[in-house]
Amino acid sequence: MSPRLKLFVPLGLFVLLAVLLFRGLSLDPQALPSALIDKPLPAFALPALSDEQTLSDKDLLGEPLLLNVWATWCISCRVEHPYLQRLADDGVLIYGVNYKDDSAAARDWLSQLGDPYRASIVDARGTLGLDLGVYGAPETYFVDADGVIRYRHVGVIDERVWNGRLKAIYDELTTDTGT
Repeated sequence: MSPRLKLFVPLGLFVLLAVLLFRGLSLDPQALPSALIDKPLPAFALPALSDEQTLSDKDLLGEPLLLNVWATWCISCRVEHPYLQRLADDGVLIYGVNYKDDSAAARDWLSQLGDPYRASIVDARGTLGLDLGVYGAPETYFVDADGVIRYRHVGVIDERVWNGRLKAIYDELTTDTGT
């Protein structure tokens, strides 16, 4: 390689990095694929937040639902919480997965801010979150009546997100079962 041509190597590397950066900026950060789409919920048996009852994946069968991963340490969960309450008030069935959290703080949170969940599953060690492939909170899984995960949403659910994309997915799940 001629010495003059070597002068263009840094420029070529810069252009390559700029193209990769531009490509990365155009991707949707909430579009994280899940290996569990169209697969059953992972088997679990974990305590409920509200009582001494143990909840399992079998308890979530029969109706389409949202499985929302949340925690009191999650600031985005606090932003999302009022809208989840509205959805629950409108009849959307939501189960919570209280992820790597202090159960007493979680119970206080729900008593102060309202409880949109039919039940919250205590995942103190993060085992269910690991099986679900959770990146962090909040994440929400759309589960059909047979317990099959149909969609995964990463990030806050608010009115814009719900009406723009998620409501249609939930409506399709409820239409399939007639609920």
